[in-house]
Amino acid sequence: MIKVDQVKVPVFTSREGIIRKAAKMIQEKPGNITHMEILRHSIDARKKELMDVYQIVLSLSNEERFLEKIKTRPIANVTEYKEVKYNFYSRREEGTLPVMEKRPVIVGAGPAGYFCGLMLSKHGYRPIIIERGKPVEERKEDVDAFWKTGALKPQSNVQFGEGGAGAFSDGKLNTLVKDKEGRSRKVLQTFVEYGADERILTDQKPHVGTDYLYRVLQKMRQDFLAAGGEIRFETVLTGLEVKNSELTGIVVNDVERIDTDVCVLAIGHSARDTFTMLYKDGVAMEPKSFAVGFRVEHPQDMVNRLQYGADYEKELPAAAYKVTAKTTSGRGVYSFCMCPGGYVVNASSEPEKLAVNGMSYFARDGKNANSAMIVAVTPEDYPDKTPLGGVHFQQELEKKAYACGKGAIPQQLFGDFEENKKSTAYGAFESETKGVHTFANLRGILPKQAEEAFMEGMHSIGRKVKGFDRADAILSGIESRTSSPVRIMRNEEMESNIKGLYPCGEGAGYAGGIMSAAMDGMKIAEQIAARYLPWNENNGD
Repeated sequence: MIKVDQVKVPVFTSREGIIRKAAKMIQEKPGNITHMEILRHSIDARKKELMDVYQIVLSLSNEERFLEKIKTRPIANVTEYKEVKYNFYSRREEGTLPVMEKRPVIVGAGPAGYFCGLMLSKHGYRPIIIERGKPVEERKEDVDAFWKTGALKPQSNVQFGEGGAGAFSDGKLNTLVKDKEGRSRKVLQTFVEYGADERILTDQKPHVGTDYLYRVLQKMRQDFLAAGGEIRFETVLTGLEVKNSELTGIVVNDVERIDTDVCVLAIGHSARDTFTMLYKDGVAMEPKSFAVGFRVEHPQDMVNRLQYGADYEKELPAAAYKVTAKTTSGRGVYSFCMCPGGYVVNASSEPEKLAVNGMSYFARDGKNANSAMIVAVTPEDYPDKTPLGGVHFQQELEKKAYACGKGAIPQQLFGDFEENKKSTAYGAFESETKGVHTFANLRGILPKQAEEAFMEGMHSIGRKVKGFDRADAILSGIESRTSSPVRIMRNEEMESNIKGLYPCGEGAGYAGGIMSAAMDGMKIAEQIAARYLPWNENNGD
């Protein structure tokens, strides 16, 4: 098969038109193309005429001759295609390993935990997943009630519960992780298998959508259980049992012991009590850089015009953007987790602390675009110099945000933020928000240097993107859960300094979104399978 990159055609070009363009690029007749498959699709809006850009795979009637020809006479953007298929068992030799004596335990039912669990359960390891929150259908009820009333459930909210923090986001599945093993494709195929739209297999920036994720997670759970896995909801990891630097068991809910010597820490970036417990129990960790800032809303129609042009077609998807700026202080300011046609949501998980996030449904048909506009912070910025310094830094910012809005999401227009005065009304458009919100003065929530960098960055971007720094852009505070503030150290075998304990995913500091977390979960499953044959019930439970 032949791979052809950068096949550019006007938007809405038919399949036959794409084949004709590809035939011209490879210098063959369209009739010689017997099959065409789209690998990737994006929209190029950089010039006046909008273009669909495809990466495709072709089969030719004269394929052997064609492949021989391009060896000596290469054609730009044309190469032989060799599909990479994920193979879980390609990483170990069977028959040479000890049998796992105790069932493995996975802490957390987010993407890292679930994909680790799926790999292990489907290959006979019968893992147990423990999850502090509730099943997604019950969790959704708690989150909806919180957004309406402000009554927070600390163990069932936007951060905690089946699906992790990604269940109440846009469900973005793009990643910058280089993948030669086929894991990323396997993740996308798995999501489609469980109900996600097939377009995620080809979109350059795929997203599932919060509304689809609910259904996907329920089917994923059913498959995990049917394959021999077990999941215990409302179960919190509260202690480790260690002997001679080796794991012998874990304690859950302070009272129950689970006998295991393999435990995967897929705990998510907001499990602050778990970070504290692990630190006290001697698990090696270090503080990590992350970023803080505000959610910024603009009218989606404005973003569409900027990206597609004034006469953009209404059939085009809600446009996204990615912007960055370098400030005079050296701090980077950049957009993160951009949600086209989305909502700003109250993403708090601790009493009297407030954090926000962005969320989109699959259709991305909300009136506003929002993204986190964030400023990089490093361990040098944390007053507490212990490994938990970043956690405590986050908590202090969230306390200020909670006080600023008196428990509601505090909001302010960008022009008023610059003038250091409380907003009293929206400008030309209103906020699209999930959760009680109120006008306030956000100045003083961020450290002064970060605050100044944020304003400078907004104006720097506004000089390149007209209207980005408009005075009535709506700010909501605070965006503090961009990534984990700690990294739990692991060796080449992906174990911590305690043998049998596997730090995994975003919370452990090794991922930055649904895709990379899921892929890291798969890597951990592979490492476990490289050391043990599956657990056998004849060994005892």
